[in-house]
Amino acid sequence: MTEKATFAAGCFWGVEDTFMNLSGVVATRVGYTGGHTDNPTYADVCGHDSGHAEAVEVSFDPTIITYNDLLNVFWDCHDPTQLNRQGPDIGDQYRSAVFFHSDEQKRVAEESLERLDASGRLRKRIVTRIEPAAVFWEAEKYHQKYHAKNSGGCGF
Repeated sequence: MTEKATFAAGCFWGVEDTFMNLSGVVATRVGYTGGHTDNPTYADVCGHDSGHAEAVEVSFDPTIITYNDLLNVFWDCHDPTQLNRQGPDIGDQYRSAVFFHSDEQKRVAEESLERLDASGRLRKRIVTRIEPAAVFWEAEKYHQKYHAKNSGGCGF
C-alpha cells in the first residue's frame, strides 16, 4: 500500500529529481496546488494570479521510507527561510510548503518543523507553510521528469 506526500520547495524540476530516486519512492509527478484556479497552466501559475505553488506529489511505500524521512529530504533540498523564492527563482509559485494528506501527516510535519527550528541549524525564521492537500493539478507533460529527460539541465 502506498501513501502520498506533496511538497513545494521552489522549481519543481529539481525537487522532483531529489525525490524520484529515493528507495521507497514509487512515483513522482510535478504539478500545481494550493491555489484557487482550476486546471491551471504553467503560464497561469507564473502569472501569479492562480495562487498555486509548483509542487511535487510523491507516492511512497511507508514500509521502506517514512513520511518523516521524506520531510528530512524536503528540509535539506531547499532553503525553508526564503519567502516566495528559491535561489534565483522568485514568485509565490516557488514558496516552501508541505501539503498534508492526513491528520497524522500534519502532526509529523509540524513536529519536524519544530525540531528543525529548535536545532539552531537555520539562522532565519522558517517560512514554510503546512497546509491541507488540495486538488493536485498535474503539470504539462514536458515538465514531468524534466531533469531526467534533459540531462539535469534547466533549459536556459
